[in-house]
Amino acid sequence: MKPIVAVLMGSDSDAESLKPCGEVLREFRIPFIAKVLSAHRTPKETILFAESAKKEGIKVIIAAAGGAAHLAGVTAAHTPLPVIGIPIETSSFKGMDSLLSTVQMPAGTPVATVAVGSGGVRNAAFLAIRILALEDGKLVKALEDYREKNREKILKKRTLL
Repeated sequence: MKPIVAVLMGSDSDAESLKPCGEVLREFRIPFIAKVLSAHRTPKETILFAESAKKEGIKVIIAAAGGAAHLAGVTAAHTPLPVIGIPIETSSFKGMDSLLSTVQMPAGTPVATVAVGSGGVRNAAFLAIRILALEDGKLVKALEDYREKNREKILKKRTLL
């Protein structure tokens, strides 16, 4: 199947921390492509990808970067598609630098930003799925089923006490 979600990462060193994003997308059978692109080291290629993504059938872009973390913002500046930013945790500031770089976008160039860490990585995929579900009733049902399974799992744990 042709990918409808693009997962961009600023460095191949981010791939390991992004695995939960891919796992969620696979669980919901969302075809995606993962690419290493950098706002600073490959700016031309990043812009070309962002400009052509919609024409290539991409519907949502997830962009993860650490430090200066401009990947999501640069991507959002060059595409009409929704962009979800994942701030990657850094050793020097524990991801706070990445978070601020990703979330502080000027009006008119929004980047939906999730939390630093594995919960945020998973939520980026879930947010992409919710966006896609606006046009896909099967995804709505799959999300409802997922929430029900989680609810049941929590209730069982509560009754074990």
